[in-house]
Amino acid sequence: MPPVPKANHTKFIFITGGVVSSLGKGIAAASLGRLLIERGLRVTMMKLDPYLNVDPGTMSPFQHGEVFVTDDGAETDLDLGHYERFLDRALSQANNITTGRIYLNVITKERRGEYLGSTVQVIPHITDEIKAAVKRIAPENDVVLVEIGGTVGDIESLPFLEAIRQFRREVGKENAMFVHLTLVPYIAAAGEVKTKPTQHSVRELMEIGIQPDVLICRTERPLTEDVKRKIALFCNVDFGNVIESPDVASIYQIPLVFEQQGFAERVVERLKLSEYTHAPDLGAWRALVQRITHPRRRVRIAVVGKYTDYADSYKSVQEALIHGGIAHDVGVDITWCSSDAFTDAAAARAQLAGFDGLLVPGGFGIRGVEGMVEAIRAARETGLPFFGICLGMQVAIIEYARHVVGLDDSHSSEFAPECSNPVIALMDAQREVTDKGGTMRLGAYACRLAPGSRASAAYGASEVSERHRHRYEVSNKYRDTLIAHGMRLSGLSPDHSLVEMIELPDHPWFVGCQFHPELQSRPTRPHPLFAGFIGACATRADELAAPVR
Repeated sequence: MPPVPKANHTKFIFITGGVVSSLGKGIAAASLGRLLIERGLRVTMMKLDPYLNVDPGTMSPFQHGEVFVTDDGAETDLDLGHYERFLDRALSQANNITTGRIYLNVITKERRGEYLGSTVQVIPHITDEIKAAVKRIAPENDVVLVEIGGTVGDIESLPFLEAIRQFRREVGKENAMFVHLTLVPYIAAAGEVKTKPTQHSVRELMEIGIQPDVLICRTERPLTEDVKRKIALFCNVDFGNVIESPDVASIYQIPLVFEQQGFAERVVERLKLSEYTHAPDLGAWRALVQRITHPRRRVRIAVVGKYTDYADSYKSVQEALIHGGIAHDVGVDITWCSSDAFTDAAAARAQLAGFDGLLVPGGFGIRGVEGMVEAIRAARETGLPFFGICLGMQVAIIEYARHVVGLDDSHSSEFAPECSNPVIALMDAQREVTDKGGTMRLGAYACRLAPGSRASAAYGASEVSERHRHRYEVSNKYRDTLIAHGMRLSGLSPDHSLVEMIELPDHPWFVGCQFHPELQSRPTRPHPLFAGFIGACATRADELAAPVR
C-alpha cells in the first residue's frame, strides 16, 4: 500500500461552471472523486450553493429538484446525492453550504459582538466564513472536491469565487487547483462546434483572478484534436488538460470516459499525489455500467407522483430504481405519471396496464392525492408490484382503510383536518411547529423489522437505519384495525411508537415505508427494498411473457 498523506497536506480541487447551467458539474466532480478513490485516496466533496435560502428544505421541487437528506438530518442540494452514490460515502451538513447559511453565521456572530469595532463586509468576513467552512471538512481527507453552484458571471456566485481565489493563495498552488466546466456547442447550420463561449467563460474567471488548470468541455459531438488545441491556446491551459465530457447513455459511464482521457492522472501529478496512489481497478465499475447499458431484459415502472413534470424532483428515486435493476441485470424503463391523471378506478387500471410495477414517492400537499389512491388500489387489486415511499405509504394506508377496512372517509389530517377517521396524523412532537424550515423528522432513525416479513427477508436483518423527512405518521389508533384486516406492520421504531413499514402478505409485492430508502442506494450497493421491488417486477414481467399452455 502507498503511504498515507499527512493530515495537514490535504489537497483541494474547486469546480466551477460556465456558459449555461445544468451542464453536470456535480456528475463531473463526483466522477473525478470516484477515480481518485479508486487510486487509494481519501476523498470527500462539498457543494457551495449561491442562493439565500439557509437550505433547500422549503424550496419547491419544481424549482430546485429533490431535497437530499443526510444521516445527521441536513436538508441539502441534490448534488450531494450524486456525491454519495459515486463516492459510496455518507456525507453531512458540513458538505453543503449556502449563501444564506454563510450570512446567517456572520450576522449571528456580529450580533454576539464577535466583530466589535469592525465594519462587517463581504471581504473579509463573508469570504473568511466560506474558507473556514471548506477547511472544516479537510481533516482525515487527502482530497476535498468543492463544487461552486451557479454559473460564472452570476452576481450571487462572486463571494464564493473570491473566496476560492484567496484560498489557493493561502494554501499554495501545489495544494489547490481549479477545474472549469463549460459548454462547447455544435451549430448545425455551420456544421461545426464553437469554442467562443468557453473562451468568454474562462476570460470572466480570469478577470476575477482565477486561471483554470483543467477545462471539462461538455459537447454533443466529439472534439477534434485541432479544436482541443485551439481551446488550450486561447484559454491558457495545457493541451492534455482539455477534457471532453460527451453525452452518454448513463451518468455512470462518465468516470470511465474521464479515465480514458487520463483526467485523474493529471490531477494526481498536478497536486503531487503520485507517491500516495496505486493503479486503479475499475473492473467492478465497468461491470455495473455494462449491466446498465446492456441488461439481459427490461421492466417498465410507473412512478405516480406530484412533481413528475420535473424528473429531478425524484432524482434519487430514479437512480435507486436503476440500482435495483443492476442487482438483477435488468434495465428499468421509468414512466413519470402525474397523479392528477388517475381520476377513477377504471382510468387507473387502464393507465397501469402494460407496466410491471408501480412506485408512489413522497410529496407534500393535497394535490394529486386522490389519484394516488386510485393508482394504489389498482395495483393492490390486480397484483401489480407496489412500492410506496413516505407519502406513498401514507396514501396506501388511506386506500386500504377506505376500500378494505370500510372506513369510507379515511384520510390524512394533513389534507382533511375534519375527517372522522384520520388514519394519518401529525406526530406528537410536531403539533406546535410554526417554522417550516428544518422542523420535520429528519435524518437517520432505527427501524425494527418483523421476523418472517418480506421486509426482513429483503434486508437480511432484524434492525436497520434509514433516513426520514416527514411530519405525519400512521395513527396508532388504527393499528389493530389494519392488522385485523390483513395488513402487516412489518417495521416499527424501536420503542414501537411509530409505524415505519407496512406490507400485504398475500400480495406479490406490496410494501410501503415511512422513510426514504432511495437516499442510501448506491450503484455498487443497490438498496435491498429497491432490489426486491425490481426483482418482483421482473418476475411479473416473466410470468406475463410466458406462453399459455
